[in-house]
Amino acid sequence: MSVISIATSLYTIKKQYVMLHDMVAAHSIVRVSIIRANNEIEEAMSTDLVPGDVMVIPSNGTIMPCDAVLISGTCIVNESMLTGESVPVTKTNLPNPRQGEKGDEGDGFYCTEEHKRHTLFCGTNVIQTRFYSGELVKAVVVRTGFSTAKGQLVRSILYPKPTDFKLYRDASLFLLCLVAVAGIGFIYSIVLSVMNQVPAKTIIIESLDIITITVPPALPAAMTAGIVYAQRRLKRIGIFCISPQRINICGQLNLVCFDKTGTLTEDGLDLWGVQRVENKSFLLSEENPYKESLVKSSFVACMAACHSLTKIEGQISGDPLDLKMFEATGWILEEATEEETALHNRIMPTVVRPPKQLLPEPIVSPDQDMELYELSQTGYEIGIVRQFPFSSALQRMCVVTRTLGEKRMDAFLKGAPEVVASLCKKDSVPEDFAEVLEDYTKQGFRVIALAHRRLESKLTWHKVQNVNRDHIEANMEFLGLIIMQNKLKPETPGVLEDLRRANIRTVMVTGDNMLTAISVARDCGMIPPEDRVIIADALPPKDGQAAKINWRYADNPTKNSTKAPRLEEVEISLEDVAQGDELKPQESYHFAMSGKAFAVITEHFQDLLPKLVLHGTVFARMAPDQKTQLVEALQSVDYFVGMCGDGANDCGALKRAHGGISLSELEASVASPFTSRTPNISCVPNLIREGRAALITSFCVFKFMALYSIIQYISVTLLYSILSNLGDFQFLFIDIAIILIIVFTMSLNPAWKELVPRRPPSGLISGPLLFSVLTQILICFGFQTLAFLWVSQQSWYNRWTPSSDACNLTSSSNISVEHNDTELDDHNIKNYENTTLFYVSSFQYLIVAIVFSKGKPFRQPSYKNWPFVLSACSLYAFLLFLLFYRNSAIDDFLEIVCVPMEWRLTILLIIFLNAVVSIFVETLVLDVVLWKLVFSRDKQGSYAASPAAPTPQGSVDLWGHRCVSWLTCQRRKVPKARYMHLAQELSVDPDWPPKPKTTTEAKPPPRPENGSYQIIPAS
Repeated sequence: MSVISIATSLYTIKKQYVMLHDMVAAHSIVRVSIIRANNEIEEAMSTDLVPGDVMVIPSNGTIMPCDAVLISGTCIVNESMLTGESVPVTKTNLPNPRQGEKGDEGDGFYCTEEHKRHTLFCGTNVIQTRFYSGELVKAVVVRTGFSTAKGQLVRSILYPKPTDFKLYRDASLFLLCLVAVAGIGFIYSIVLSVMNQVPAKTIIIESLDIITITVPPALPAAMTAGIVYAQRRLKRIGIFCISPQRINICGQLNLVCFDKTGTLTEDGLDLWGVQRVENKSFLLSEENPYKESLVKSSFVACMAACHSLTKIEGQISGDPLDLKMFEATGWILEEATEEETALHNRIMPTVVRPPKQLLPEPIVSPDQDMELYELSQTGYEIGIVRQFPFSSALQRMCVVTRTLGEKRMDAFLKGAPEVVASLCKKDSVPEDFAEVLEDYTKQGFRVIALAHRRLESKLTWHKVQNVNRDHIEANMEFLGLIIMQNKLKPETPGVLEDLRRANIRTVMVTGDNMLTAISVARDCGMIPPEDRVIIADALPPKDGQAAKINWRYADNPTKNSTKAPRLEEVEISLEDVAQGDELKPQESYHFAMSGKAFAVITEHFQDLLPKLVLHGTVFARMAPDQKTQLVEALQSVDYFVGMCGDGANDCGALKRAHGGISLSELEASVASPFTSRTPNISCVPNLIREGRAALITSFCVFKFMALYSIIQYISVTLLYSILSNLGDFQFLFIDIAIILIIVFTMSLNPAWKELVPRRPPSGLISGPLLFSVLTQILICFGFQTLAFLWVSQQSWYNRWTPSSDACNLTSSSNISVEHNDTELDDHNIKNYENTTLFYVSSFQYLIVAIVFSKGKPFRQPSYKNWPFVLSACSLYAFLLFLLFYRNSAIDDFLEIVCVPMEWRLTILLIIFLNAVVSIFVETLVLDVVLWKLVFSRDKQGSYAASPAAPTPQGSVDLWGHRCVSWLTCQRRKVPKARYMHLAQELSVDPDWPPKPKTTTEAKPPPRPENGSYQIIPAS
């Protein structure tokens, strides 16, 4: 069975490894066209590409096999593999530095970070290309292989750092202890046999026999059974597992990282409403701008024209926000075809126009020429002349348009409300702008502001192509607000609340915008309304200045006087509570940072990183490798980290986390240990519940198998003292009929229906488990020894022979022992000691199985496990039948002898007392007194809201803990987990958290003991 178990595990690992390699090969090896020095196009494999090669991007698209920078043409690219956001992005060719503005020296050097909009990244999908005047779309290879962003992701998937788990380390140590016990028995049996002049062959067999008894060979199969059952239960609820060993580790998770888009929220944004501005005041909010009265308004024109949408195979694609805004207008988008762009230059405009049913009758304007008026009879159209793409640094985008029939052009601007308002004329911005905006943002809405400007008539079509965007984006007229709703999945808030109640901390790690992520975190309950969010804005070294972090508050938390003030979200164990009379209330805070800031902090503030991840809740704009680094940073402070995501950009983090669960069945499912068919995070608590149940099952099985070995070891050792042993069929009955049936049915208990605040122990070498095993060993040893010694004191006791059977004392009482020497069997199996120990030990196996088969709070009660109940009851009935009903066929088969009825009743009494003592010690002494009051329910603690007032049971527990601590002279202990130790240190640090509007500067790298940073006020 052990061989089958090992072979199955090896096959699964090999299959997973081959799948990963096949996935990488399928995505990375394609045929490409390379332009050589003489302008000849040569076909080659992507594996032959080197930096500097000029490759042709095919018009029908391709998956990029390398990082390359566009030098001609434009591409529409899906970068979801890297960012997780399935939003097509337009990539333009790299501008020629000689055509740039004078003095713009930075443009002379290519930089991946600065020229992202011109770079095609490896693994991204080029959906469509555009070329002008017959010119090919060309790109220069800049990075290949593991040097690319995808290469780093693949490396982290193929060669992840090994995940260590204390259970498996402790299991090896425990087995070594059993080997040591077996060694003692080995020496004992040899010495005893030599003293009694036993033949050498018998000495060797019996000495080796005791080693196989002490170290159970069926242990791997027994442990695997519990994991297989858990895997089957996970499959029934739609969670598939390719790494079964991770199921046990999931039972220890105390922090879960979530991707945002597609995981916590729906894939897109929804338009909640619009609020237009007229005469410097807000009008009432409107649900939809799709109205005839607004069709020619600047507000609707801005919504219809100010975007980066494009058509791909007849379908409009682009940023979900842009798409929702455009769809709300009901307008139509038309683009130049490939044939048109091939014949003309690049200023062929994209045109948007309203549907004809919304258009009123055209009115002649005095500014219009008659020819233009005649053209306008064909419809109302707006051509997008130039587009200034969205910049995350500027937080806005702008377009220049021209309405058909109009001489002058218009500029439309959209972006962050504060930024847009600062670019508008003051007399066009409503006085209550700040209050209205704050009201929407506090409700978790994403707010976009719109603005418009009528450009001067001197700005011609060609001049607009070369004008600076700062010249356009000034003196705008404020048009109003668009309110977008990033809808949470219905299950998200409830699941996060369940995790919070279970002391499991939640973190958001996303490729999306920081402010959006913070808003969603507040909306879903990850950040409570009254908690502060501190943004860590880290800047790299520049111009001789050291790296620094600027601290600022994202917004003011909502104050609600009806709610009790929250305490610092550090769950303190009873042990810690007992050390101080009261907890000091602290203001709850959460750190948020971007991927760029995280990279700077990782490089220049390494000693600050553990403090930030301790309270870091929102990590935005994170690259795939940064997600993996974050998981490793959390693991470095002893968190058991789970990761839940749905994109290929999450693969590295899913693989590296202790428990990664993918909501997608694509690339992420190959790298992730778990894949959920249910596309929401409700699978996370289910996985943790099953993990906890599987972990407790592993402990139960391990303890039971250890006790099975020790009980049999005690029986054999006692029998060796009288040169006896258990018979072959007695061994067979115990191993097959009792142990095999029990061990495979006691693992069937399903998980408890809800998550509880405490976690099961992480290793076998822990106080509760060692106490449980050692006490049961002592109890079994005591009762076996009692039975072994007591039987020889009985009045009817004599050395057993067939003629001196205790059941036939009337006919055998006068027969001497010497007369019966010739009747003894060769191995002295049939005797009263053997029979007594066989009965007692057989019942002991069932007693410890029931005692160790724990239920609540991690598993369903054992009485709901009907196969186990049926097996235990059947075995009890059969053993009682053997004990009280003499059947010569069964007795001869098992090599047991008949004993008087009074001794059978005595054996039953011994078994009953054994059961009472075992249950009392395990359930009352261990579970109630020691586990609850001394060992503490969760030694490592976790993050959760502190209760407003102590419960009566909590007061009793605290009082009991203090009494037991005083009796046992327990001293104050430092928490084992680094994050708890760190939380204790920070709770007494007056300079933490950093104050708003302060700056932390990195010191030159010298002596680590002096620290590597200092906090200074912002100037």
